[in-house]
Amino acid sequence: MDVKTSFVNQAYANARSAAAPQPKAGAAEQGFTRLAGNFMEALQEHEATARSAMTGGADPHALVQALASSQLAVETVATVRDRVVEAYQEILRMPV
Repeated sequence: MDVKTSFVNQAYANARSAAAPQPKAGAAEQGFTRLAGNFMEALQEHEATARSAMTGGADPHALVQALASSQLAVETVATVRDRVVEAYQEILRMPV
């Protein structure tokens, strides 16, 4: 093995570790917690609008808007869940 190759490998390893992103502690947890909180708030708000529309307190347009918004929120959460499961399955398929 050439000495220059060894130095190149060492320099590459040092540069790679220096350029690697440093995740913040709890950043992913905070993001998922905030996402779940926003989802629950949106569903509660839409549910209140639906209840109000059923009792005559809200106009039908607000009900339709709340239903469409809650459908979009549920579809978004389902898509995120599917992507997370897909990523997990890809990790399981990786050779060791």
